Amino acid sequence: MNTFGNLFTLTSFGESHGRAIGGVVDGMPAGIPVDMEYIQRELNRRRPGQSSIVTSRKENDRVEFLSGIFEGKTTGTPIGFLVYNENQHSSDYDNLREVFRPSHADYTYTQKYGVRDHRGGGRSSARETIARCVAGALAKLVLTRLGIEVWAYTSQVGELSLSGDYNRYDFDEIEKNPVRCPDADMAKRMEEYIGKVKSEGDTVGGVVTCVVRHVPAGLGEPVFDKLHAALGSAMLSINAVKGFEYGMGFRGVRYRGSQMNDVFETQQGKIVAIHDYPSHLYFSKFTQIILLFKKYLLIQLQKYFVEQRMHTPFSHQRKTLPESSHFPHKDNIFIYDIYNKQKSRRYRFPYRRLLTNIVFNLFPEYFQGLPPTTSRKSRP
Repeated sequence: MNTFGNLFTLTSFGESHGRAIGGVVDGMPAGIPVDMEYIQRELNRRRPGQSSIVTSRKENDRVEFLSGIFEGKTTGTPIGFLVYNENQHSSDYDNLREVFRPSHADYTYTQKYGVRDHRGGGRSSARETIARCVAGALAKLVLTRLGIEVWAYTSQVGELSLSGDYNRYDFDEIEKNPVRCPDADMAKRMEEYIGKVKSEGDTVGGVVTCVVRHVPAGLGEPVFDKLHAALGSAMLSINAVKGFEYGMGFRGVRYRGSQMNDVFETQQGKIVAIHDYPSHLYFSKFTQIILLFKKYLLIQLQKYFVEQRMHTPFSHQRKTLPESSHFPHKDNIFIYDIYNKQKSRRYRFPYRRLLTNIVFNLFPEYFQGLPPTTSRKSRP
């Protein structure tokens, strides 16, 4: 179908080389001031020809509202709008009349309908997203009044990617570069990489991260119309979108259940979540610290136990010790040796190494690109 939404719906229509692209928004509350300049700015953000890294095609799209707005405010009735197609060169597509383009809907449309519009793909053209931009701008006018913020930025191009935590970035930087990446250095690298790929006559994909703040709890339905199911449906209906992640997405399989729990507490009579991703759960980090400390401490105690039993530095005996000597099976013997043997002057507990390993395992992204360290013996 051509309609999306429940309480607030968008029905879009039109083809890339038809007279216009348009839509009808229903469910818009009455009395909302309509900022025409803001809506046009939102529409301009998708316009081609803005920089050297996108298509050079010129599309001076201007939205024209047909209904649902009176004296600058919404009336609560359906809002109809049009964006007329200009600068069309339909004859440029004549050579594709009998050719199916790869990675397009040409073949699928022919099989489904028995006919297709070879001029830019017709209804399957990404130009259909014009209607989404206009409807999205209208929706944001309502969401802003409710204190809800919506941000989106480019988080990956090819192999170049930002870390997963959006709190590290300043969203005001997004619109300051053509890649729309909140990290200026990464944006420059992405732009150079896209330019290089383009010069080779090729293309490259990317990832867009969207952040919605201050969303009230309880949106969505229990089963088929969950909030993330609706978001996935909307995003995956955009041309070329082949994957959708919500929250931690597939990265969640790297963690245990104890690290993924949201923690709730009562604050001033209200129940609030205090540790939800992607702010990097304090509970999860604390749990990781405990687990890493426990694991590393056990290894050091085992080394200590073996040295005491063999009276030889662990590093000299590790390869020749029997397997059972590395990991004693009887806890009572292990504890007895730890607490009753005299302290060995040959072995000092590596506290600094322990802390370094914990920090490195918790925050590996901060150590990427650093030069390798040198040992004391190799230093000049």
